[in-house]
Amino acid sequence: MAPFGLTAPARILFGRGEFAKAADLAASLGAHAFVVHGATPRHAQSLLDAPDLETTAFACPKEPDLALLETALDTARRAGATHVVAIGGGAAIDLGKAVAGLLNATSQPLDHLEVIGKGQPLATAPAPFMAIPTTAGTGAEATRNAVIGVPDHARKVSLRDPAMLADIALVDPALTDNTPKPVTLASGLDAITQVIEPYISSRANPLTDALCRAAIPRGLRAIRKLMEGENPDARDDMAFVSLTGGIALANAGLGAVHGLAGVIGGRVPTAPHGAVCGALLPATLAANLAALPKENPKARRIAEIRVSASEALGTADIAAWSRHHGLPTLAQMGIAPADHAAIATDAQASSSMAANPVKLPTELLQRILAAS
Repeated sequence: MAPFGLTAPARILFGRGEFAKAADLAASLGAHAFVVHGATPRHAQSLLDAPDLETTAFACPKEPDLALLETALDTARRAGATHVVAIGGGAAIDLGKAVAGLLNATSQPLDHLEVIGKGQPLATAPAPFMAIPTTAGTGAEATRNAVIGVPDHARKVSLRDPAMLADIALVDPALTDNTPKPVTLASGLDAITQVIEPYISSRANPLTDALCRAAIPRGLRAIRKLMEGENPDARDDMAFVSLTGGIALANAGLGAVHGLAGVIGGRVPTAPHGAVCGALLPATLAANLAALPKENPKARRIAEIRVSASEALGTADIAAWSRHHGLPTLAQMGIAPADHAAIATDAQASSSMAANPVKLPTELLQRILAAS
């Protein structure tokens, strides 16, 4: 067996009702919490009102870009923040994670951003960081990177370092209850993609395999139930799959879906990341299967995924099922066919693409985009 390792947040708390512990846990990390939340402080309010915790609130109303990160860093430093708590969707958690990573640094964000920056490792230890997701999709509470948009380069790239793993990841599925159906579908497909891509990744290992093999059918069953109606048990399952995907991708990497999605997100910031991943997944799986020798173990895994989809969704045609439930196509999200060639070319430089189970030529990536 080849050597491998597994990294994860220092402490994970999962389950309904665990959010009640959030204020005490935040206070245990330091004297002054910089609390990053979504467009409104809805779930964060109990932290902001905690009597034994000094806080500074900061809203992340959109997917974070370089300017928002710089503003957040300046605000946190001026406030004298000792640690960071991020509560919200993947955008808020990524912004909070980046702020924690750079709070004590003298370097600039561009020194550490991949692809368009210098990609340097952090030279200063991050501030303590707690992540509390309120959506089930990105698994950002368990990853060691933060995705940041850089509009001047029309790219979304990562600030990545092993030290950026959360000190505490608190996952309370109740925070995801009654999420609107379109968001549930898009984020759920992202979560499922993030257990599929590590499972067929060139960097998969026995531990990530064990996590993903169980999570793929669990996620597919959960998303079907959630499209039928509100279901607390399915919410629990989807939150667990999202957490699993974060751990898996942090250790085994992703693939062509996310390689393309990162470029699309930079070019069309209004396109929801989860919806983009959901739209790309079926054609990307088909392209990988066609490019792999039939006897390749990764090809057998893709066939296994198709069986899981058929059993859970009633069809192996994930694209048709998703569109039936309202998932838009890439064209409907504003990705023009005229841009496919440039997107496919830029995606080849993505860090996610390096873990795809087989090298996909640019022409094939264009066909994936056209079919999605």
